Amino acid sequence: MFSFFESLVDPFKPATAERPPGDSVIHFIYYFAAQAPLVFLAVLLFGGLQAWIEISLFGFIGTVVDLLDGANVDTVFSDHWPTFAWMLFFIGVIRVLIMAMGILLIEQTIGPSVFNLIRWQSHKNVVRQSLSYFHNDFAGRIATKVIQAGQAVTDFLITLLDTVWLIILYVITTLILFFDLDWRLTLFLMIWVCIYAVILFRYVPSVRANAQDVANAKSVLTGRLVDSYSNINLVKIDSQPEREDAFVAEGMQGLIAKVRQFGRTIAMLRISVITNNSLMLIGVGYLTLTLWQRGDISVGEIAFAMGLVLRLNLLANRFLAQINGLFRNLGQAQDSMRSVAQPVELLDKPGAVELDVKKGLIQFRNVCFDYGQSAMQGNLAEDKRPLISPGASVIKDFSLTVRPGEKIGLVGPSGAGKSTLVNLMLRLYELDSGVIEIDGQAITDVTQSSLRAAIGMVSQDTALLHRSIRDNIAFAKPDASEERILAAASKAQALEFLENLQDGSGRKGLDAYVGERGVKLSGGQRQRIAIARVLLKDAPILVLDEATSALDSEIEAAIQASLQELMKGKTVLAIAHRLSTIAAMDRLVVIEAGRIVETGTHDELVRKGQRYASLWSRQSGGFIDSRIPN
Repeated sequence: MFSFFESLVDPFKPATAERPPGDSVIHFIYYFAAQAPLVFLAVLLFGGLQAWIEISLFGFIGTVVDLLDGANVDTVFSDHWPTFAWMLFFIGVIRVLIMAMGILLIEQTIGPSVFNLIRWQSHKNVVRQSLSYFHNDFAGRIATKVIQAGQAVTDFLITLLDTVWLIILYVITTLILFFDLDWRLTLFLMIWVCIYAVILFRYVPSVRANAQDVANAKSVLTGRLVDSYSNINLVKIDSQPEREDAFVAEGMQGLIAKVRQFGRTIAMLRISVITNNSLMLIGVGYLTLTLWQRGDISVGEIAFAMGLVLRLNLLANRFLAQINGLFRNLGQAQDSMRSVAQPVELLDKPGAVELDVKKGLIQFRNVCFDYGQSAMQGNLAEDKRPLISPGASVIKDFSLTVRPGEKIGLVGPSGAGKSTLVNLMLRLYELDSGVIEIDGQAITDVTQSSLRAAIGMVSQDTALLHRSIRDNIAFAKPDASEERILAAASKAQALEFLENLQDGSGRKGLDAYVGERGVKLSGGQRQRIAIARVLLKDAPILVLDEATSALDSEIEAAIQASLQELMKGKTVLAIAHRLSTIAAMDRLVVIEAGRIVETGTHDELVRKGQRYASLWSRQSGGFIDSRIPN
């Protein structure tokens, strides 16, 4: 039975659109609800049946009161056994079945399946965003919004269907039943409904605005906490815990202020509704007693009417208890929508084909790019845009041809655009103008997955996942055998530390977990794992961006032999500030301010005596003046 309800919705089903709608939080919520329409219709149906059951119970009370009024004590059950049998069957079987169906739909279908369907589709949209998307927000805050989206949307829908829908049906049915008893009861109840509507009209907009303010303040606080925890080394090294406490406290004070304002609005709403409910109880009680005195209604009908009113009062109070969460969830859904529903900046064009690398010819043609313009793409909030002015070009009319199998060294000062060129070739950013081709195929005409599968890269910012060493080495080749993984680790000189590696859970060697971003490993160890990964991937194009910068000279010398072997027959782009590591490349390209200023072999550039020669002279001769003052 449980399996049936759990299988009604596939949490990993493909999205029905390219991305969730981001124009309205109502459209955002409806987009996900519409992916399980029969489930939510069933919830509505059983919600209606539950309202009918609740009202029927009070009808039973009225019937029992009338039956007992003047009945023979000795024969009451034998005289009226069909009525009592029906009540028992209704309460013990029908009520249980209908309530159980509603519970199973909410707890076994909507809860785990729809909940995680929203998270899954939100993640699928987020993970395909460009690098600028992730550079302009905290990773922890993005993850929080993906998780939050699933909970906020499903909790909002469940509250709406389980509470609000029940109250609406209950009020409508009560009005009809009261009219059947006496039209004056219906009139009184309608006055109560109108006052209730006025109260909601007065306070609900404020509740919604306050809920959004609370969600925003919570997001700010989360960002500050993530910022502090992510940079805990800096906080400790510079002995600034008090400053960080003040930084976090400021965000927390902002959240507290918004929560207090939210609480004031909710308190006024609840007090107003409780007052209205109390007046309804007094009024209906007085009116029913007056009607009984006149002989217009029976004692059982008084019990029935008062039971309905008391239940309506409880439901109204229940709604007030839920309205806080209802609008808090609406605010959180809107906050999540701003992140998870952003359009993906870099998409494969319709009809994109797989990249076919036969030779490895790379051509940059009149490439122009600036981060400022790239950051303005999409719907990034103003406070999340990078501190680069639009129009501040990083790459300017750049043209370069790398022949098949050629080894190119990119040289230049920090900020010259070397790493940016590599990121553009990987299509991590979109070009402003120009074209990059691999074997005559424009990178915009091929799928991003096939493009990146053809390029192996080791960067200075070594990225490791908080998974096992094995998973990290085999990340690009998940089906690689144990033998190949060990061979790659051996060539990267990683086996010597892997043999003695053990994490806090007792996992050893290749099974040991490395911590977030590889924090449990030294810089050199992380770089050796990254080199093992690219050795195992064995892609036809190789990019080395300060690939050995974190290694000591002895380890670097040992790894260089493996890298030289790997580079055979491949097209290579290597970036290094330590010129001795790339001096033997086929050709060196000197870049400044996004332009090529020199090109040639190491010997040719040294003989020219220009920019490269100056850099080489400073490194080979030392940076420090021999005349050190006392």
